[in-house]
Amino acid sequence: MGCCQSRLERQEAMSRCKARRRYTKKLVATGAVLLQFAGVEADHPHQHVSAHEEQGAQTVAETSSRQRRKKRMSNHSGDNRSSEAKHTVLWAPSRIHTRPPPPCSQPSPDQSVPSPFASFVSPPSPSISSSSAAAAAMQSLLLPAAAAAPVFAPRRRTLPGRVSVVRASLAGAAATAPRRETDPKKRVVITGMGLVSVFGNEVDAYYDRLLAGESGVGPIDRFDASNFPTRFAGQIRGFSSEGYIDGKNDRRLDDCLRYCIVSGKKALESADLARGSKSMDKIDKTRAGVLVGTGMGGLTVFSDGVQNLIEKGYRKITPFFIPYAITNMGSALLAMDIGFMGPNYSISTACATSNYCFYAAANHIRRGEADMMIAGGTEAAIIPIGVGGFIACRALSQRNDDPKTASRPWDQARDGFVMGEGAGVLVMESLEHAMKRDAPIIAEYLGGAVNCDAYHMTDPRSDGLGVSSCIRQSLEDSGVAPEEVNYINAHATSTLAGDLAEVNAIKQVFKDPSGIKINATKVLLCSLWSTVYFKFKETGTLPS
Repeated sequence: MGCCQSRLERQEAMSRCKARRRYTKKLVATGAVLLQFAGVEADHPHQHVSAHEEQGAQTVAETSSRQRRKKRMSNHSGDNRSSEAKHTVLWAPSRIHTRPPPPCSQPSPDQSVPSPFASFVSPPSPSISSSSAAAAAMQSLLLPAAAAAPVFAPRRRTLPGRVSVVRASLAGAAATAPRRETDPKKRVVITGMGLVSVFGNEVDAYYDRLLAGESGVGPIDRFDASNFPTRFAGQIRGFSSEGYIDGKNDRRLDDCLRYCIVSGKKALESADLARGSKSMDKIDKTRAGVLVGTGMGGLTVFSDGVQNLIEKGYRKITPFFIPYAITNMGSALLAMDIGFMGPNYSISTACATSNYCFYAAANHIRRGEADMMIAGGTEAAIIPIGVGGFIACRALSQRNDDPKTASRPWDQARDGFVMGEGAGVLVMESLEHAMKRDAPIIAEYLGGAVNCDAYHMTDPRSDGLGVSSCIRQSLEDSGVAPEEVNYINAHATSTLAGDLAEVNAIKQVFKDPSGIKINATKVLLCSLWSTVYFKFKETGTLPS
């Protein structure tokens, strides 16, 4: 009888052990799903763990299944079972680099800690015995063992002294005004500028003509536009790449690429990094990159290739058709010419292309991936297919009798934007790098933001929500309060819907915009689709 009773007790203990092991597996699996849902991958138990965790993992690994079974059979108390389950589940938070629990401490079942996942998911109710212990184990899975940031915080870059919006909202604390970056390695400054424009290729001459109120808009004479409803644009005339591109390549290249190379090299000269100079030779070229975007790419090469295919067959397509048509070739050719081996690609986001490039280039520097970046945009689309395409979109002004005043943002008689062409490039580098080489610092990039209003291909949201949220994010990233802003260079497309939406967005962010000067450089230069120009003067003079 005693033998049978002992056998029954052993079977009962083994069944309890199996049930407990099944529940533990469920908890660990749920933990991995929750961590993935929060944007954090659950690491393998033996990877990326602290010394305390590694020691615990090694201990568990060295314990044989027979020894664990004997230990569970001897611990037939329910409290001991719940304690073991909690200890097993607590591995999940420790894998995501939160502070590990003390070796001999366990969170109490009634411990009240706000869960960072409370607004995302509710854990299922356990369906096994000892429900209070199981609930405590599940709560331990969702929470760090000690007070710490939400488990997805390590994935978010938070600058020193800056409050993370997501983190603050989860913790229930009020977000405070952000501070500006102070680390010289992460502060980004502008040390050079280069351009190709309707006013020439010299920054100072270009800026003086803007201040004088000159317009670069005139009739199109590059092709016969007499049958087009729009017959004017900001066309570049008399462009010369002498001294910057050799004659053979100059004849082959699309204008989009020529403008990019010339403006990029002029920006380097402005930054005291002329080719062959001692300062240029000292640059670590593996940590210098190029990011020049374009909205349309090599449109002339593309158009000529298609025409040759139709009229003469595929054999008459130039072998440079594909290389010179793709949008990243400007960045690639410039990098090959000057030897920059860092990040190199292009971005194509229509009118916002250059701003995207500045934003991405600055982030490469902030993350320590580069010391210096050449960033900007280039465009050359004033050809029949380019002008005709925008006419088909009904986006261009048709004020052919007065082209110089055709671009008129916020005017009641506005009827569309005016096409232009050219390139604008900045040399951006970390403050530390610029100071080491005694570079001329023109301005500091404080921050930026990018987003999408997810509304329409060409029309903006009438309430300006996409623009206003992007401005707010940019101010947050820059550490700038709305009250500090006193000038806005607007997009100002001179379209009926675009101008109104932009004004609405500005009014949403800046409660009293009456003290802010707002204008648009493209009134005199026309819309280059990708290129944004900058000119900083100590006098603070702005083109009217």
